[in-house]
Amino acid sequence: MSVRKRSWTTAKGEKKEAWVADYVDQTGKRHLKTFDRKKDADAFHSKANVEVREGTHTPDSVSKTVSEAADLWLETCDANHLEAATIDAYEQHVRLHIKPFLGRMKLSQLTAPMIREFEDKLRRGDPAPGKDEGKKRSPAMVRRVLISLSTMVGDAQERGLVARNVVKDLRARRKPGKQKKHEDRHAGKLKVGVDIPTPGEIRAFVGALQGLYRPILLTAAFTGLRASVLESLLRQAIFQARSGFIIVERKLPGIPSNP
Repeated sequence: MSVRKRSWTTAKGEKKEAWVADYVDQTGKRHLKTFDRKKDADAFHSKANVEVREGTHTPDSVSKTVSEAADLWLETCDANHLEAATIDAYEQHVRLHIKPFLGRMKLSQLTAPMIREFEDKLRRGDPAPGKDEGKKRSPAMVRRVLISLSTMVGDAQERGLVARNVVKDLRARRKPGKQKKHEDRHAGKLKVGVDIPTPGEIRAFVGALQGLYRPILLTAAFTGLRASVLESLLRQAIFQARSGFIIVERKLPGIPSNP
């Protein structure tokens, strides 16, 4: 491995110079990376030297962009038959948050400071590159987006597209207990009568129910089943609820099962 100066003259007679980091990766393949400043070339050279020694280096030439990795990850989610609502949430994380800020970046170029800056921009509501306006994200949304990003980079790591998951490394260094308490304080507890109907409101709601959706809405009010499970209930299961139990034996056609 070495860093050397490269000088040349353009067709117009202009003299140019650059600094080249010359190194061999852990597979024995030679790579050259050019920089305008010697300082940047030396920093990359030192970093690559450590990564090659640890077997974690991924050359930019074989690395995909974050946008490409995100598309592959969403394909994996669909192939694994995750619930439609889950895939929709992941797709929104990618489309509204990850791609606008990191989409063009190579996976191999991601660093912990870069992920921290991305997190801060989401929290502050900074506009994405090429946009005039931004929007602040809640602490809970920022956390969910980072989890999706970490899972996406992990999927790319399994494919051999990147050697390290810098998002996971960053999150592992934090104290999740304190962070969760901080988020809970800001989110606040759900309040009956504000976020959740009171018993009196539910009775009034039940008394007014009519028509096709009455069984499913009654079931939702008195069982607390998740929306994805409610979608999967068969009509017979609702009619058999007189026994005191509702058994979801299978999903409706076209609705993927839980993994």
